[in-house]
Amino acid sequence: MKSFGMTDKGAIRKDNQDCFILEKCEAKGCLIAALCDGMGGAKAGGIASQLSNKAFVSYIYTKLSSRLLRGVDYKRILEAACAEANGVAFEYSHFDDEFDGMGTTIVGGVIKNNGNGYIINVGDSRAYLISHRPAGIRQITRDHSLVEELIEAGAITAEQARSHPRKNVITRALGSDPRVECDYFTFTLQSGDILLMCSDGLSNIVSDLELFEYAKEFPEPEALCRALMSKALNRGAKDNVTIVAVMR
Repeated sequence: MKSFGMTDKGAIRKDNQDCFILEKCEAKGCLIAALCDGMGGAKAGGIASQLSNKAFVSYIYTKLSSRLLRGVDYKRILEAACAEANGVAFEYSHFDDEFDGMGTTIVGGVIKNNGNGYIINVGDSRAYLISHRPAGIRQITRDHSLVEELIEAGAITAEQARSHPRKNVITRALGSDPRVECDYFTFTLQSGDILLMCSDGLSNIVSDLELFEYAKEFPEPEALCRALMSKALNRGAKDNVTIVAVMR
């Protein structure tokens, strides 16, 4: 597998509260990938995303690397890793008034060398599957956001959601409460397929169709990430932008 990730503070923000991790786990022949988008003030949001991301990936890596592990229940491991990441952010938010209300989204999981993938998400950072046979793009994760609820209720369309004044309001986040519920998904990467993960700094200004068209034009993970980042920045990226691509 090939993988690449990059993050940028965007064209307007002074700080970058996004972060990502790509970690190989040779013991189980897989890649651990995770992306977080922090919130709660410049300092607090960045700390929330970094702490949660490290806790999430570290938990998974430790479990998968254990010699005592026999059968692997990826759903159970990912949900436990999410709970660990949430606990770290929630406890840290009580250390000082400066960190009150901090939190972060997360999208992340495990992609095995055989193409089988397992992923969870909390918030509105996304994972897409871009395939070439048949050609298309599919959002794997479901946003935990106000506009997503409005779309499901039939109050607005997906296109209207892109310019909705409350499009950045999320309904779930790590660190906001002692416990958080994550959604779990499975997928399979065929040869040449791409798993694309991104923060809303990208998905808010680059459409799904454009993501797919760019993946056709730039079929390698690094080239794709750099092209999409350039697109976002050229459009004035009002938010931090983080992109991770994994190709089998």
